[in-house]
Amino acid sequence: MYSLVKYVHVASVVLSLVGFFVRGILMIRASPLLNARWIRVLPHINDTILLVAALSLAVMSEQYPFVAGWATAKVLGVIAYIILGSLALRAGSTRNMRIACWLAALATFGWIVSVALTRRPMGFLAALN
Repeated sequence: MYSLVKYVHVASVVLSLVGFFVRGILMIRASPLLNARWIRVLPHINDTILLVAALSLAVMSEQYPFVAGWATAKVLGVIAYIILGSLALRAGSTRNMRIACWLAALATFGWIVSVALTRRPMGFLAALN
């Protein structure tokens, strides 16, 4: 069961990244497609699946945020990613600010994945030490 839930989680992560990347390109191009109902709804469905899978994996592996350092780092990273993503796709006051937030969100996403893969709170940033 763990392997199945992990597969669902990883698949949802990939879909989340692809969806966010595409929406960022649409934002940069000022495409009206960005406001299409299905473009606004599908990410929420995927993110719900992603969250349920993440919580299930945490329970199955007994690796809980605020207990395991790497899990805490992932949760804090996800919060930063959500804020940056929101600024990138909706709330940013200028196009340049939205692009900068989109790039920062993509970098944050990469860091979150590196934390998950290494199970170390610093992720790829540990190489800077």
